[in-house]
Amino acid sequence: MLSGKDRGSEGKVQRVSKSTDKRTGKVTFRAIVEGTNMVTKHKRPDQQNPQGGIVQTEAGIHLSNLMVVDGSGNPTRIARQKNENGKGWVRISKKTGEIIK
Repeated sequence: MLSGKDRGSEGKVQRVSKSTDKRTGKVTFRAIVEGTNMVTKHKRPDQQNPQGGIVQTEAGIHLSNLMVVDGSGNPTRIARQKNENGKGWVRISKKTGEIIK
């Protein structure tokens, strides 16, 4: 993560969601990252959780505040390059030039 209260932490992206502002038409992407940007939610009692109570859960973070980690564990920018066979694209680390899976 590049900014926010969990700056410098790493985690696996669990889900990416897309939302569109109905008034302006602007599209934003937010990601849920495992173990980061934790928020407290107050849950009502229901069938699965009859007790209810306070629950810690991950909140979304804007994609501009995230960076990909390459094979050596360093954050890096990415580029796209054609495959050797000319079909499809692969992601390349800008720092090391190696392929990112």
